[in-house]
Amino acid sequence: MLQRRFLPLLLVFLALTAQAAPRKVDIVIAHGTIITMAGPNIDDGAVAIDKGDIVAVGKAADIARRFTGRETINARGNAVLPGFVNAHTHVPMTLFRGIADDRDLMDWLQHFIFPAEAKNVDREFVRWGTRLAAAEMIASGTTTFTDMYYFESDIAAEAKKAGLRGVVGETMIDFPAPDNKTWDAAVAYVRNFVKRWHGDRLITPALAPHAPYTVSRAHLEQVRALATELHAPILIHVAETKNEGSQIKDNTGGLSPAAYLDSIGFLGHDVIAAHGVWLTADDIRTFAAKRVGVAHCPESNMMLASGVAPVVDMRHAGVALGLGTDGPAGSNNNLDMVEEAASAARLQKITRGDPKALSARDVLEMATLGGARALGMEDRIGTLEAGKRADVIVIDLQQPKSQPVYAVESAIVYAASGSSVITTICDGKVLMRNRKVLTVDVPAAVAKAKVYRDRVMKSLH
Repeated sequence: MLQRRFLPLLLVFLALTAQAAPRKVDIVIAHGTIITMAGPNIDDGAVAIDKGDIVAVGKAADIARRFTGRETINARGNAVLPGFVNAHTHVPMTLFRGIADDRDLMDWLQHFIFPAEAKNVDREFVRWGTRLAAAEMIASGTTTFTDMYYFESDIAAEAKKAGLRGVVGETMIDFPAPDNKTWDAAVAYVRNFVKRWHGDRLITPALAPHAPYTVSRAHLEQVRALATELHAPILIHVAETKNEGSQIKDNTGGLSPAAYLDSIGFLGHDVIAAHGVWLTADDIRTFAAKRVGVAHCPESNMMLASGVAPVVDMRHAGVALGLGTDGPAGSNNNLDMVEEAASAARLQKITRGDPKALSARDVLEMATLGGARALGMEDRIGTLEAGKRADVIVIDLQQPKSQPVYAVESAIVYAASGSSVITTICDGKVLMRNRKVLTVDVPAAVAKAKVYRDRVMKSLH
């Protein structure tokens, strides 16, 4: 009788206890300053990660009551933020790093890069170059990269193996390329490439017509139709140099590169235009209206003396604007997104004569959420919010060069660097822990890079 009387109370107690028990999740990052990029920073905050997704973000004490991690990462005194989104690069070109510095774009392309690629680039070159780049990106906090190169399916495979998220675009160009010697071969390759990777959680296959001056109108129109058919994004260089603008203007009766692309029905929400240095006010309005994403590459634009992109004007117009490093071979010799963010801020300040032109917070947003928006992926990445993919990095702010910290965004952009990243997580998987890259054989990649350097040097003589 006594047992029957207390049984309901016991069941209620057990139910309350079960409700109060913290949920077991894969990872809890605790006690850092959480830069969510979706709202105010959270001091002494935490992020709970499970099955590749962020399940909660909040105060560390609250997260501790609700979740317990199979792995707990102590971020006390450090910054926790979304992984960087490199909106434009050519990752296998790590193996051409430093091959031809201090030249303008056409000299660099025609006399060095195109000849070196013709003689050296094959599937193995691309795979090793991607491994080297993956190690560098993971070590400096990039979790998503946007690539444009050859043998792009092999790049996709290496990126996935390394655990990185990639929007990978197969280059299509009107002369024989290292992988496809004819346009028809490139189209066939793209069809198979997109079919293979469509729907992958980490890899988004894309079409990458090189530029409006290297791809004919008929072929650009074919790319537009093919991208629509395959539901794949388009990556393209647009308005990078003054010379490009003059060339397109002469060939189209006075149109700018952007206006020309718009006139043939090429532009749309699925187009990501790299550079945009010489966009006019009308071009910017068109890009905003057509929802074209732009990848701003300040260090490449400075290195090649291409000019200064109208970043502030694009932001004011509502253009989805991310940051890219461009290729690490003469146009920018590294893949460091922290350095890129600092350069973006300083370049706009000096050219506009306004120290408030771009803030540290502005360029951090461009390096994360802005890049996600440019790629049409803001529903999945770019912020630390419940339901987003778990692409998270921890940045060390305890180093002498970043102390004392008055404003965390300033400490990251103006004092820290890519080498300040301690932990890199992509899709819930730890790719680097305590500055040790876990998913790439770094010594092997470095050793192979030295072998390729000797081969490339020999091929150019």
